[in-house]
Amino acid sequence: MPVLDVIETSCCAPLARAPIGEADAERVAAMFKALGDPVRLRLFSKVASSEGGEACVCDIQDVGVSQPTVSHHLKKLREAGLLESERRGSWVYYRLAPSALAVMADLLAPVRA
Repeated sequence: MPVLDVIETSCCAPLARAPIGEADAERVAAMFKALGDPVRLRLFSKVASSEGGEACVCDIQDVGVSQPTVSHHLKKLREAGLLESERRGSWVYYRLAPSALAVMADLLAPVRA
């Protein structure tokens, strides 16, 4: 499965304001599906809350599953457009993809009168 393109912040109007289009629904659904797994949600949270905005896999892999399973879950988060990664020597560092949180927050934002 190819890595999804980064979704721009202006992806979607809040769901309470306008129906979401088919293409945007596919991209955003992939993000929420990736976060629907408890291990992936914990890994995403560890990266998001890391000092400096990035985390080495060596610092976030303690989530109660084997290292190959951690790698599998991190790959799914990357494919969903939620994380970016960079190899430095023998370690891989992860950071949130630009605008990933903003897209989800904007979509779920309440409509203000």
